[in-house]
Amino acid sequence: MDERVIGRSQQQASVVGLGTWQLGADWGDVDDKEALAVLEAAAESGVTFFDTADVYGDGRSEQTIATFLAGRPDLHVLVATKMGRRVDQIPENYVLDNFRAWNDRSRRNLGVDRIDLVQLHCPPTAVYSSDEVFDALDTLVAEERIARYGVSVETCAEALTAIARPNVTSVQIILNAFRMKPLLKVLPAAQEAGVGIIARVPLASGLLSGKYTKDTVFPENDHRTYNRHGEAFDQGETFSGVDYTTGVEAAAEFSALAPEGYTPAQLALRWIIDQPGVTTVIPGARSPEQARANAAAAGLPALSETTLSAIRDLYDRRIKDQVEGRW
Repeated sequence: MDERVIGRSQQQASVVGLGTWQLGADWGDVDDKEALAVLEAAAESGVTFFDTADVYGDGRSEQTIATFLAGRPDLHVLVATKMGRRVDQIPENYVLDNFRAWNDRSRRNLGVDRIDLVQLHCPPTAVYSSDEVFDALDTLVAEERIARYGVSVETCAEALTAIARPNVTSVQIILNAFRMKPLLKVLPAAQEAGVGIIARVPLASGLLSGKYTKDTVFPENDHRTYNRHGEAFDQGETFSGVDYTTGVEAAAEFSALAPEGYTPAQLALRWIIDQPGVTTVIPGARSPEQARANAAAAGLPALSETTLSAIRDLYDRRIKDQVEGRW
């Protein structure tokens, strides 16, 4: 699989990575054996970038990755984790002492002395404008606790503030065929500054796979049930903030645009890969089959201008007014 350099760093990531939120919690139940099988399938398909966080399953996702990599010393996988969501979400909690404590815990979970890439995990907006916060992150690099740092954001405005910071390696942002606003300013600004873009929620929480109907019922412990209106965290993380009924109808139209040889999910991933400035896209997977199918999107041909135009038209007609004003 092709790899791309992550922004101004010398680190590289496969164009399709693996998001591992679902291996920890908030997507129903995934047992340990299945979680390890997902990681194996992704790695065998050429994935060299795993994205996790210290709060996914209260550390379970990080620990599962560590277990897998300990058994596969032949693999070179860049592991990115996130920190900051273990405390009340107020700017005053984003300080060096907390960073060190969170970093210590993640290094133990991952079984490493230095973490490849650490990202602030969608902190309060004010954090992105704090010199003290980024000085503290620079200290973690100087102490060789982390190799590089980036941010995960909810809004385009937060992304643009972070991109202006001189030592930010990457910005992780929601980008998919139902969330196109980052194409306007964020991706061009990141390219100019030499900042990598990690595209998350690429399938709009599964909507773009075309598998769901208005009658689909998700488990009670799945965020697609309990966070549809932002009850637990930012609503944009669930179905990209799109109303579920609208999303299902639009997803049916999207599925019909898939060229021969593409599944709807692969169409969604290929659309992201084709956007200038994207470093890697990080779909999740709940089974080895999903992991392999996601990775296969990297080997499909670039989309035609006709298909790209049809996807843009669908977004403009059905989705744009719901999401662009909020994120």
